[in-house]
Formats: sequence, structure tokens, C-alpha cells
Amino acid sequence: MTSRAKQKAIVTPPYKIIYPVKVAKSNISGKGAYALQAIPARKKIGDLGGVIITMKEAMQLVKDIKVINMVELNDKYALNASANPNDMRFINHSCDPNTYMRVLSNRVEFYALRNIRKNEELSCDYGETHHEGTLPCKCGAKNCRGYI
Repeated sequence: MTSRAKQKAIVTPPYKIIYPVKVAKSNISGKGAYALQAIPARKKIGDLGGVIITMKEAMQLVKDIKVINMVELNDKYALNASANPNDMRFINHSCDPNTYMRVLSNRVEFYALRNIRKNEELSCDYGETHHEGTLPCKCGAKNCRGYI
């Protein structure tokens, strides 16, 4: 292994899915991720796959592409989950989610907020996004804010 390959392995961690999901038509938007088995509360579901890019590159992609899966890691870097993706990218936004996202220095992890039933669609409150409240929310939750 060359030193360049070693450096890349450190920057781009292996992204694992611990509780596999199936991708199917979503009740929220487009396609969704559905639990293939029951997931206990507080358990790690998996890592969001992607490629780490600079925030400058991320902001350019956001301008150029209408639908993109992107998570800011910090002020300098973002995880572009539209490149080298995995099925975690299909976890849709909900104002009443069953998962939460944990952002670390070089990865994004999803955890169960509560017990999740087999075949239940996984959802996460995205929090602040680059949409700045201009994208209508389609989650259908009783406590829906109306925007993402």
C-alpha cells in the first residue's frame, strides 16, 4: 500500500450499515429506507456513505444540483452522500423522526431514537439545511413545521 493510499484510508473511513434497510417508495418523499428487522432504541443503525469534500465544493454542488444528499461535518468539510452512496441516504426528513443523526469529524451516523418496527420507514429531523426554510416539508407529522 502506498503512502497516498494509506492517507486516503484515514480521510475516508469505512461506512458500515449495522441494521440493513430496504429501499422502496416512501410515504414521505421519493424513495425511503425501511428497516429489514426490528431495531432497538439507542442502537447505531449505520453510517451514511459518501465522499468528504470541502465546503467550497459543497456550496457549488448545492447551487448546481437540485436534489443532493449533503451533510456539513464542520466549517471546512462536508460529506457528499450523493457520491459513493449507501442506502442510509434514503432516510427522509420528518418533524417526528424515529432516528437521529450524529455528526463526527469524518462521518455521519444514524441511531434509533426509539424502538423501530420491522418494515417501518426510517426518518430523521435534518435540522438546519441549505434550503433555509424554503423547501416544503412532506412528512405529514402532527407536529410538522411545514418546511425543511
